[in-house]
Amino acid sequence: MLKLRLTRMGRTKRPTYRIAAMEALSKRDGKAVAYLGNYFPLEDSKVVLKEEEIIKYLTNGAQPTRTVKSILVKAGVWAKFEEAKKK
Repeated sequence: MLKLRLTRMGRTKRPTYRIAAMEALSKRDGKAVAYLGNYFPLEDSKVVLKEEEIIKYLTNGAQPTRTVKSILVKAGVWAKFEEAKKK
């Protein structure tokens, strides 16, 4: 099963994260199927997303973690996914 989750990057005490589609049982920083965006928590929570690819993975059954889901809700991608799911 695929999960949309964060992988940590950046140096010590300066984290940046990638939003990645990964197998559920893989390691946190393991091999990803696809990288779907970036999250910069120290820069006023700046987020860069590939919305179309994220919606594609969600419609195919990928499950986001709680943190990724909250990022998607704030960015408005989750609402677009819910709307696409109704069609």
